[in-house]
Amino acid sequence: MLFADLHSHTLASDGTQPASENVRLAYEAGLGAIAVTDHDTVAGIEEALEAGRRFGITVVPGVEVSTVSKGQDIHVLGYYIDHHDPLFLERLSEMREVRDRRNEMMLARLNELGMDITMDDVKSSLIKSKKNDETIGRPHIADAMVRKGYVASMSEAFDRFLGKDGAAYVNPPRIGPITAIQWILESGGVPVLAHPGLYGQDELIEELVPYGLSGLEVYHSDHTPEQEMHYKQIAERHALIVTAGSDFHGERNGVVFHAPIGSRKIPVDVIDQLNQARRNARERS
Repeated sequence: MLFADLHSHTLASDGTQPASENVRLAYEAGLGAIAVTDHDTVAGIEEALEAGRRFGITVVPGVEVSTVSKGQDIHVLGYYIDHHDPLFLERLSEMREVRDRRNEMMLARLNELGMDITMDDVKSSLIKSKKNDETIGRPHIADAMVRKGYVASMSEAFDRFLGKDGAAYVNPPRIGPITAIQWILESGGVPVLAHPGLYGQDELIEELVPYGLSGLEVYHSDHTPEQEMHYKQIAERHALIVTAGSDFHGERNGVVFHAPIGSRKIPVDVIDQLNQARRNARERS
């Protein structure tokens, strides 16, 4: 049986590898499908699709849209979005502008805490220069903190400063998850709630179902076995597609961020379910 890993990041956002390398790793892991789901950008999709053709592996074009609900970051995955849709691309550009403002606010907080880190420092630690349609995120800031000796590791940077309980954490106004779902549906995609176990807002799932939420990322590298069982039951109760993802971001300082590609996977027939959800959405519209 072939399997799919439906959550990975590339150099287009805060991953450390080109999209083609994610596809190669998926092939070497024996997967039948891999999704590229960068934060608020689709810049890595074309490269991934081309690599998929070379390796004979299905590439699911995707995106991870950043939203906020009750002060909490909520991420909505969109699969099979039209990554050429001008309106969707414009909306993602607006999201990247908010992300840029957040980055500057976090750097200001770090400066207040005695850490001399600028955006130039962050950019100098990037593996490659960012294009306008690519994103800079907290892992890049954490990387700069490690390089300048303010923290010993990425995990320390997030635990003490950049995570939601960290001293430099900020969360500027963003769209809510309902809006993200609507955007994904309007672009012909399938909206799936990413890693629900990280939010502590199970009631949010029920709130989103009537607005077109199609799936739940039940199997994720940061979920416990108990959480996976819990969210599988919720998905079944609401007839949601069950997905799985490693949330692979590549390797930094010798440590794989989140988990290796293929560490969380689901039978590849989930692709058929996603495509059926697309057809159902088109019929309803």
